[in-house]
Amino acid sequence: MAQRLAVRPAADEPVASTPPRRGLTMTRRQALWCYVFIAPAVLGLLLFSIGPMLASLGLSFTSYDMLTNPVWTGVDNYSALFADPIFRKSLSVTLIYGLVSVPATMILALVLAILLNTKLPALKFFRSAYYLPSVISGVAVAMVWQWMFNGEYGLINAALAKVGIDGPSWLTDEQWALRALIFMSLWGFGGTMLIYLAGLQGVPKELYEAAKVDGASTFRQHLHVTVPMLSSVTLFNLIMGIINSLQVFAEPFVLTKGGPNNSTLLLSVYLYQNAFQYLKMGYASAIAWVAFAIIMVLTLLVFRSMPMWVHTETEDDR
Repeated sequence: MAQRLAVRPAADEPVASTPPRRGLTMTRRQALWCYVFIAPAVLGLLLFSIGPMLASLGLSFTSYDMLTNPVWTGVDNYSALFADPIFRKSLSVTLIYGLVSVPATMILALVLAILLNTKLPALKFFRSAYYLPSVISGVAVAMVWQWMFNGEYGLINAALAKVGIDGPSWLTDEQWALRALIFMSLWGFGGTMLIYLAGLQGVPKELYEAAKVDGASTFRQHLHVTVPMLSSVTLFNLIMGIINSLQVFAEPFVLTKGGPNNSTLLLSVYLYQNAFQYLKMGYASAIAWVAFAIIMVLTLLVFRSMPMWVHTETEDDR
């Protein structure tokens, strides 16, 4: 049998070099392009969000009126803040506004989402019509409601007069001004409704059929099937509602500017007054950070309450 002889290259013959590791080079190139593409977003976050937040934190410990250099005062702004009766009034008004408007908006959004999840004629039109108000500018909405709430020729009082009711001066009456703002806040339920509607699309139809077989009415089906299955969606809407209610500014500023007699003086409006009317930027920064702390505490409390009412797939599997 012929033996196979290995052919060895001559001593002076160049040996072929190992090809470069193309995968590593492509990985580095992809990482480089990734950093290039995310750089605008990161820079924008640092320059326009995190940077101003850190600056306001520093200013909250100073006396700064925008005309002279900041003077370090320690915690004097926070001490004066909690001794300020107007701040305490603003805080109570904001909490009342949030405690009423957030649940009312969520309930209205859930009810309409359930109705729009059924087979109705012109369903797409109604979904768009109910969602459209939530994308309109806050100032434009406030101007419309300012006309509607007018005590002399407003649309609401005109409608009440048709049934023999003498409507109040909504925006100039201390007893009705905050109620008018809360009622107007229901106008923007479209975003919450859309999120509930998306959650309803994922609820299995078999659960409703099983509840119907057991004799449950339509109300009890939604109470024992829809509400638990949408608990995670409710958690998201609740947190976003808390954040938005403590930051609302355009509507109360345009309609009442905090009046009458500070009955609608929300925290955001009081912050604006101190910053841009009284030029007390350090004091206004302290108000902003107190509002931020309140939002963080309320959000943490909601998260801590999750095991009591939020149903997850992991818990259901157990």
